[in-house]
Amino acid sequence: MPFGASPVQLLIVLLILLVVFGAKRLPEIGRSLGSSAREFKKGISSDDADGEAISGPPPEEKKAH
Repeated sequence: MPFGASPVQLLIVLLILLVVFGAKRLPEIGRSLGSSAREFKKGISSDDADGEAISGPPPEEKKAH
């Protein structure tokens, strides 16, 4: 089982999620979590030629204090 949880514990967690978010929102939440995980994996596995961060100004544009 994932995270060492028993099937009964997973069922309880799913029931709590169903009560809190409702049946109509659960598929939407699942899709957004899945797409977020895919984007995160894609972001950490992509190679950046300069080794720079994806966001933020280039090093020469930073102001010295």
